[in-house]
Amino acid sequence: MENKRRKVHEELEVVQEGFANGVAPGFPLSKDDKAEMIDEAEIAYGQFLDALRCDWRNDPNSMETPRRVAKAYVNDLWAGRYTAMSPITSFPSDGYDGIIIERNIPLTSMCSHHHQTIGGAVHIGYIAGEGGQVIGLSKLNRIVELFGRRGAIQEQLTSAIHNAVSKITDGNKGVIVTIVGTHNCVSCRGVKHQGAAMVTTKASGVFRDNKNLSRKEFFDSLKINNGGHNI
Repeated sequence: MENKRRKVHEELEVVQEGFANGVAPGFPLSKDDKAEMIDEAEIAYGQFLDALRCDWRNDPNSMETPRRVAKAYVNDLWAGRYTAMSPITSFPSDGYDGIIIERNIPLTSMCSHHHQTIGGAVHIGYIAGEGGQVIGLSKLNRIVELFGRRGAIQEQLTSAIHNAVSKITDGNKGVIVTIVGTHNCVSCRGVKHQGAAMVTTKASGVFRDNKNLSRKEFFDSLKINNGGHNI
């Protein structure tokens, strides 16, 4: 059986174009579009520093900061708004009908409220449908990167990742996504509490009705310290 490749990013978006947790107008952007955006953002961030009375032009540690910040947003922090994910590859499961889980997927994201970082781990589980098609393991990581590298609130990010996995594994029997995240906007501003973690879960199909204990099996698997993998 041949691998099936699908360009699916058009089907995955549920947030209005242009919003911080959605794609930018013109997505995916070309290299020239990104270069122009960096130039414009550099000027704007310099003006932002001016408004904060920062003499960045004469400070050797800060004189390149506006361009550094602009490049960081376009190429890293908000890359998911501008760069499309590679096509999804699916494979026959050869009769496997159990839960497929990838845990401890690293998450680097940004709070759309204060533009502070969100870090943590994403755990994803799904059960393939009757057709038995499963997706390449690394694509789950790419889905997390696509949606994580934007502005987001964790609740919406959890739903976005779940929605994407569910659509890509069309006909699945259920999908579950859990995120454990730490928010810099909690630790460095406001209440300023270190170490607090937020846990969000989105489940569908057998993971939601739990008639066959799939939900319990998923969470039990996250407790297993197999080969030193911590959660």
